[in-house]
Amino acid sequence: MTGHSLRLATVLTGLLTMVITTGMPIQSAFGEGGARRDVVRQEKQNIKDAIEQATEAVNHGKQGHAEKLVTHAEASLQLALKGGESPHLAEAITHLKEAIEHGKAGHADVATRRAENAVTHLSQGK
Repeated sequence: MTGHSLRLATVLTGLLTMVITTGMPIQSAFGEGGARRDVVRQEKQNIKDAIEQATEAVNHGKQGHAEKLVTHAEASLQLALKGGESPHLAEAITHLKEAIEHGKAGHADVATRRAENAVTHLSQGK
């Protein structure tokens, strides 16, 4: 190799090394942003599903089916617990727990009101 070619090869090697080393941390940072976006998307889906389950609980409660109300309220509670954090979500979780407690005691009317309150707070927390 001539002196000029050797210098050119050295410069190009240095540039390539610099591009690779500076590009790797950037790639990692962008990857984490996508993961967070997926978590947020999943939390929103969990809340949406929790609303559906709580609505089913209300429907069964209005028919006097305390046992079915409990089943759907428990499913809604599990989804709500995976829905992230917000004051409305915390309030919905409290109402769902109360709906389950009253439903298990056979108080379909009280459990239905608690489940309705849960639906309201879940809807506000989306």
